[in-house]
Amino acid sequence: MNGDPAHTTPAQAPARVPARRKRRLREPQSALTIRFTVNGETVERTVEVRKTLADFLREDLGLTGTHLGCEHGVCGACTGLLNGEPVRSCLLFAVQAAGAGIETVESLAPGEGLHPVQAAFREHHGLQCGFCTPGFLMSAVALLRDHTVPTDEQILETLGGHLCRCTGYQGIVEAVRAAARTWQR
Repeated sequence: MNGDPAHTTPAQAPARVPARRKRRLREPQSALTIRFTVNGETVERTVEVRKTLADFLREDLGLTGTHLGCEHGVCGACTGLLNGEPVRSCLLFAVQAAGAGIETVESLAPGEGLHPVQAAFREHHGLQCGFCTPGFLMSAVALLRDHTVPTDEQILETLGGHLCRCTGYQGIVEAVRAAARTWQR
């Protein structure tokens, strides 16, 4: 076998690539128009498909109470409620929330007064710098909607997904306990 194509065996023959019809490749969509409810108001916007829900809320809707800390879903500062369930908005694309109901910390006290959970955090020193507070508040609200008399284990499990670098967690735990007592009334 001297490399002459006439002397090659079928195993050595170059593979023939079958002729294929040219496929028309569609350009990927870079933006979609989506509709959902944010803090009780219907919102319809065209959104870049790769934009996170946190960035959309902050940049497009001006809801800056959603804080971005780690942007990996670890710290919990970006926690909001999606159809009533706590989610890390830094881990979701805005287009994934199409058709959903979203609640941010801005929804808690639309008037002059504080929401019972906010008041409890203030009263029990559950915050210092406030950066992590919106995420804690939204998770606490979700917990108290499901469990009006939560156990300490439920409170600790709920708060366990949040990081606070300024204050001890005891004030935060006591704030959720106090909010639960107020919620019951």
